[in-house]
Amino acid sequence: MSDKMNVDALFLGPKSENQVFFKEMMDYAVSEHMHWRSDFHPEDAPLMTPVTQHQPDFRDTLYRTEGILQDLSARLKTKSVPWFSPRYLGHMNADTLMVSNLAYVMTMLYNPNNCAHEASPVTTELELAAGHDLCRMFGYDVNKSWAHITSGGTVANYEGVWVARNLKTMPLAIAACEKSKDLVEGMTEHQLLNMKSKEILDLTDELKKRGIFEEVRALTARGVGVDAGKLGKFLVPRSKHYSWMKAMDVLGLGQEHIVPLDVDGNYRTDVEKMREVTFKLMEEGTPILGMVSVVGTTEEGSIDAVHEVIKLRQECEEKYGASFYVHVDAAYGGYVRSMFLDDDNQFMEYDALIERYRNDDVIPEGVVWPKRAVYDAFAAMSEADSITVDPHKVGFIQYAAGAVAMKDKRIVDLISYHAAYVFEEAGDDNEEDKQVVLGSSIMEGSKAGATAAAVWAAHRLVPLNVSGYGHVIGRGIVTADWFAKKLATAEPFVIDGRRFEVRPLMHPDFHMVDFTFKEIGNDSLEAHNKLNQRIYELCSYATGRTYTKDFLTSSTSLSEEEYGQTPRIYAESRGFSENEWNTVGSVYILRSAVMTHFLRDEIRFNNYWNNLRDVFTSLLSEIIDEENKQKLAHTAA
Repeated sequence: MSDKMNVDALFLGPKSENQVFFKEMMDYAVSEHMHWRSDFHPEDAPLMTPVTQHQPDFRDTLYRTEGILQDLSARLKTKSVPWFSPRYLGHMNADTLMVSNLAYVMTMLYNPNNCAHEASPVTTELELAAGHDLCRMFGYDVNKSWAHITSGGTVANYEGVWVARNLKTMPLAIAACEKSKDLVEGMTEHQLLNMKSKEILDLTDELKKRGIFEEVRALTARGVGVDAGKLGKFLVPRSKHYSWMKAMDVLGLGQEHIVPLDVDGNYRTDVEKMREVTFKLMEEGTPILGMVSVVGTTEEGSIDAVHEVIKLRQECEEKYGASFYVHVDAAYGGYVRSMFLDDDNQFMEYDALIERYRNDDVIPEGVVWPKRAVYDAFAAMSEADSITVDPHKVGFIQYAAGAVAMKDKRIVDLISYHAAYVFEEAGDDNEEDKQVVLGSSIMEGSKAGATAAAVWAAHRLVPLNVSGYGHVIGRGIVTADWFAKKLATAEPFVIDGRRFEVRPLMHPDFHMVDFTFKEIGNDSLEAHNKLNQRIYELCSYATGRTYTKDFLTSSTSLSEEEYGQTPRIYAESRGFSENEWNTVGSVYILRSAVMTHFLRDEIRFNNYWNNLRDVFTSLLSEIIDEENKQKLAHTAA
C-alpha cells in the first residue's frame, strides 16, 4: 500500500486542487457525527420541534451565528499567512495533511478529553498508539518506552527537564529513607548524583517490590524541593530554543545553572568545546544534571552530533564513574528520522540508504544528503533518554501537536500523580498490558483528543519510514538543496548601477536555508543588517501586505551575545572587517524553511527561481527608491 502513495494526494493543495475529495470527506465527517447523535437512543423524542425552530428569536440566533462566522472568515482570509503556498518560505510551516485535518474535525465534534480514559475511551488509545509510532521511529523498544502528545515542543522540553530533575534526586531520597538506604549503602553523595539512568530505575523496581516506592518518592525533588546547586549543571547548546531557559525557571532549577555550549561554523554544538566543558566539570566534581542535543535548530536547521554526546557520556562513565541524562530536542527535525527507516522500520546502513534514495527517487543524484555526520546523529538518537518532537512541524499536522518520547517508561513513575475522581487505571492484572495513565503522568491536564486522532490518522496513512514520510520530507530537503545552491552561485543583482550579492549562511543540514543580501562595495555591517531587515519587512505578513507580495519569508539575528563568535565567521566571509564585527556584534539574516513539496521538479523549480530573481530585483529596486526619496527629502529640508 505505502509504495503506491502519491504525495500530491495527501494535501488540499495550493489552489485547493483536491477540494472535491476534501469537501466530500468533510461532509462525511460531519454527517457521521449527526447520525451518531440521531441514533443514540432513537426512542427519545426530539427536544427541538419545528415550531421552536421557526420562532423569531431562534431564527435570529442562527442569523447572528452566520454573521459571526462570516466575519471570522473575512478576517482569516484577509490576514492569515498562506503556509500552503510555495510563495511562503519562512517559518516551519507548510500545507497540512488532509487526513489529519479531517480526523481532527471528525473527532472534535465528539469533544474527547485525553486527560482521563473515561472522558476519551477512543482517543486515549489513539494517543498511546501514536506514541508507540514515535518510539518505534526513534529506535526505542516499544514495549519499554513511552511517548505522548503535548501542546508543543516547549511543554515536551519541560517534561524532559522534569523527569531529569526527579531522576537525579531519587538516589538521594533512597539514601535518606531508613527503609531503603541499604540499597545504596557505602555510596557517597557524589556517586549518588552521578548514577546511570538505568541503575536508578532498577532501584525504583526494588522500591516497588518492598512497597515503599511512594514513600521514597516523596523525598525526591517533587516532595521536598530541590537544591539546584547540588544537582549540578544543565548543558545546552547556544543554538537552543528559548524554552530551555523557561524550563529551568519553571522547575526551580535556575537559569544560572545552564552552561551554554558553543556552536561551530555549521551551528552545530562544537564537539571539542563540549568535551572540554564536560571534562572540566568532571574534574571539578560538579554533577551534570543533563545535556541537550538539538536535532534541527530553529534558526539554522542544524543537526547536533548526538552520537558524540552519547560517546562522551560513555567516556565519563568509564573514566569518572559519572553519568548524566541526555535529552534530544528534535521538535523541528524529529520526523526526519523516518527517512532512515526501511519498510520494516529498521535503521538502514548508510550505503543501503543512499541506494534506496536513488532507486525510489527520494533524493536524486547531485544532492548529497544526508551528510555522514547527520546520518550518525540520527542513528544515535535511540540512545537518548528522552526526545522532543513536534508533529505540527515536519509531521505536517495542524497545531497544536507536540510530543515527548521516553526511552524507559519506568521514569514516568517519578512524575506521575493520581486523583481518583479523574484518573483510572488502564489495562488488567497483567503488568505487561498496563499502560501509563495519561492525565496523571503528564505536565498538562485537559487536552484535546482530536489532536491524538489527527496524529494517529496521519501515521496510518503515511508510514514513519522511507516509503511514507520519507517521500514527503525528502521533497523539501531536495528543494532546499537546490535553493541553497542557487543562492551560492547567483549572479549579482544590478539596480541603477548598484550591485547586490546574495549568499547562504551555509549549506543546510536539513531544509532550513538562511541567507543575506549585501551591496557590493559597501562594507558596513550596520548597512548590511538594515538592508536585510528592510527586505524582511517587505516580505513579511507584519506589513499587512501579505497578498500584495510575491514572496514571504522570516528572519532572525545571529548575535555575539547569543552565539559567541560563530556568526563572525559568516560576517568575515561577506567581507566585513573585524572592527565592523566588534562594533555591531550581530548579523541579520533571512530565514527560509523549505518545507513545500510542490517544487520537487527541476523545471518547476527553475521557473520558480527565475521568478524569485525578479521578485528580489523588485524588492531591491523598491528599497533604492525609498533611499532616494529620503535623500531628496533630507536635501530639501
